[in-house]
Amino acid sequence: AARLEVALTDLQSSRNNVRHHTEEITVDHLLVRRGQAFNLTLYFRNRGFQPGLDNIIFVVETGPLPDLALGTRAVFSLARHHSPSPWIAWLETNGATSTEVSLCAPPTAAVGRYLLKIHIDSFQGSVTAYQLGEFILLFNPWCPEDAVYLDSEPQRQEYVMNDYGFIYQGSKNWIRPCPWNYGQFEEKIIDICLKLLDKSLHFQTDPATDCALRGSPIYVSRVVCAMINSNDDNGVLNGNWSENYTDGANPAEWTGSVAILKQWYATGCQPVRYGQCWVFAAVMCTVMRCLGIPTRVITNFDSGHDTDGNLIIDEYYDNTGRILGNKKKDTIWNFHVWNECWMARKDLPPGYGGWQVLDATPQEMSNGIYCCGPASVRAIKDGEVDLNYDTPFVFSMVNADCMSWLVQGGKEQKLHQDTSSVGNFISTKSIQGDERDDITENYKYEEGSLQERQVFLKALQKLKAGRFHSSRRGAELQPSRPTPLSRDSSRSLHTPSLRPSDVVQVSLKFKLLDPPNMGQDICFVLLALNMSSQFKDLKVNLSAQSLLHNGSPLSPFWQDIAFITLSPKEAKTYPCKISYSQYSQYLSTDKLIRISALGEEKSSPEKILVNKIITLSYPSITINVLGAAVVNQPLSIQVIFSNPLSEQVEDCVLTVEGSGLFKKQQKVLLGVLKPQQRASIILETVPFKSGQRQIQANMRSNKFKDIKGYRNVYVDFAL
Repeated sequence: AARLEVALTDLQSSRNNVRHHTEEITVDHLLVRRGQAFNLTLYFRNRGFQPGLDNIIFVVETGPLPDLALGTRAVFSLARHHSPSPWIAWLETNGATSTEVSLCAPPTAAVGRYLLKIHIDSFQGSVTAYQLGEFILLFNPWCPEDAVYLDSEPQRQEYVMNDYGFIYQGSKNWIRPCPWNYGQFEEKIIDICLKLLDKSLHFQTDPATDCALRGSPIYVSRVVCAMINSNDDNGVLNGNWSENYTDGANPAEWTGSVAILKQWYATGCQPVRYGQCWVFAAVMCTVMRCLGIPTRVITNFDSGHDTDGNLIIDEYYDNTGRILGNKKKDTIWNFHVWNECWMARKDLPPGYGGWQVLDATPQEMSNGIYCCGPASVRAIKDGEVDLNYDTPFVFSMVNADCMSWLVQGGKEQKLHQDTSSVGNFISTKSIQGDERDDITENYKYEEGSLQERQVFLKALQKLKAGRFHSSRRGAELQPSRPTPLSRDSSRSLHTPSLRPSDVVQVSLKFKLLDPPNMGQDICFVLLALNMSSQFKDLKVNLSAQSLLHNGSPLSPFWQDIAFITLSPKEAKTYPCKISYSQYSQYLSTDKLIRISALGEEKSSPEKILVNKIITLSYPSITINVLGAAVVNQPLSIQVIFSNPLSEQVEDCVLTVEGSGLFKKQQKVLLGVLKPQQRASIILETVPFKSGQRQIQANMRSNKFKDIKGYRNVYVDFAL
C-alpha cells in the first residue's frame, strides 16, 4: 500500500461552533469548548485510511513553550491502544478517501489558542507530519466536569450568551439602570481577550507556567481582574476620580465595552482613559463571558471602604453638619460595582463554590498586584474571612459598621454608630429580563437579626486574631492611596444618646417636595418633631455640598441657620430651596448633592445630625425602531433627545451602539442645543445578527455628560 497522504482538512468550523455555542463569535474559524467533542474530516490524496495499517497521531500545542509535562502539549493517537494523554480522539466514519474523527479536550485543559498537527505513521515505518490549523479552546459551562459548569440553561443564556445588560447606579432611594453593550461576541473581541492574557505580568514573567495555569478559572479570573485596571501593567483602563478628563473620556460617557477593548488593542495595548468602578466591572464581564466563565455585574449601594481592617467606617462632621475628609481614608461610596463569576472552589472547604466576587477597580493590593478575588459569596455571608481570596475586604464592603463623629475645637465627639447603613440593595440584572434582582440576602443575613451580628462578630474576631491568610493586609495595604469611587447614602443619622437609658427627644428629617430634576430648583423641607412633653428651642445649621466620586466632599455652596421652637409633641416644617444657579457650577459628574443639618438644643449638649444625598436626574433619550428588524435588511432608528437645561449647551455629541445591529459605535456631532430644545435624528443600519438585541445611546455636552437611553429590539431571520 502507498504511503497515506493528507490532501485537505475540514475543521467543520460552522457545525462545530454551533454545537459549542460559539457561532455568535464566528463560523469561519474553529472555536470549541473543553470537555466536549468536535469533529474534523481528513481528505486523503491517494487512498483511504486503513486502521490496521495506518496510525494517526494528533498533537495539540498552546503557548510559546508547549510542554507535555505542563499539559500545554498533548500527543494522542487514533489507534485503539490506551493513550496516556487526557486528550482523546476516535474514528467516526471512514470512507474511500476521507475519514471523519472526533477530538475532545479534557475539561481541565488550558484555554487559549492551539495549534493542531498530525503525524501519520504508515505500515512501512515512514512518518509524515501535517499542520492542520489553529483553533481556540474556551471554558465550558455546559460540561458537568468543567469547573465553570452551570446547570441552568436560562442562567447560561444570561450569564454567558447575553451581550447586553444593565448596570445599576444612583442611590438606594433612586436606583437607575444604566444600559450597557457587553458585546463579547463582536468582531476581534476574542482575539483581544487572548491578547489581554498574554499582556499580563504573569505571562511576561513566566509564559510557560502562565499558559499551563489557564485551565483554572480561579487563576484566569485573577489575571483578568488585574489586567482590566492599569495600575501594575498595560491594562485596559486608567482609573480617574479627579473630575478632570480633558485628555480622555469621562467615564460616565461610555455605553459599552467594545469601543474600550478595541481602542486598547488598536493603540498597542495602551490603557484607555478613563474608567471608574462600573466601567471596570462591565469590561471584565465582557472578557469573562467571552472566555466562557459565567459572569454578572453587581452593584452594592452604600459600599464601605475600610482601610484598616477593623470593620468600622469612620465619618467626621463639623458643627454645620458638613462632612469632612478623614486621615484614615475610610469612606462609604454611593454605589460600588464589581463582578460575580461562577466556578467550583476545590481550594476551599465544601460549600464555597458558586458565585465568587471579583473586583477589578484598583483599591488595595492582593499578592502585590491590584486585583480582588475570587472571594466566595457564601464565605462572605458566613463571615469566613480567612478563606481565599481577599474575603475580609469584600466583607467590609457589604457589612462594615459606620461611626459618625463631631469634630469641634480639636476634639472628637461620638455621634452615632450605625450597624445597618453599609451594604444595601445589592443588585444585578434579572435572568432573561430587564428587571432588577435584589441579591442582598446572598451576602448577609437580615440587618438587625441575631445571625447578622453573630457573623459580624465572628469576622471581627478572626481579623483581630490575625488567623486569616488573605494577602490584602499588612505591608501591602496602602491606606494613603486615594479612594476611588463614589458615595450616595441617603440615610439619616439621628444621635442616640451616649447612655443607652436615655431617649432621643427631638428628631430631624429631610423631605423632598418635588423630584430633583437637573436644571430645576431643589425644594425640600426640614421636618422637626418634639417627642417630649417639654418646650424645645432648636438651633439648626443647614448646608449643602457636592460630592466627588471617592466620597469626599467639595466646599459648601449653600448654608442656612434655622431657629425652631417646638411645643410639647409638636411637629414643624422649615422650608428650604436651592436654586439651579446656586448649585449648577458646583455639581460633580455624579450629580450628587448632600444636604445636612446639625441641630442643638439650648438646654442640652446633645447634637442631632441628619443628612440626605440627592441625585439629580435627567430626562432619558427616546429610541424608536421604525419598522420590522430583519437580518441583512435596512432598518431606520429614530433617536429623540432634548436639552433639559434653561441655558444653551454646546459641543453636543450623540453616540449610539448595539451588538448585532451596528458594526461600530455611531457618533453624531449635534453642535449647539438651545434652552429646552427637543430634536430628533434618523439613523440607518443593517442588522447582521438575529435574536434579542439592544440599542444604547448617550448624549454629552459642555454642561452634561451622560443623558442615556435604550431600546430592546428583536431581529428576525431573513425570509
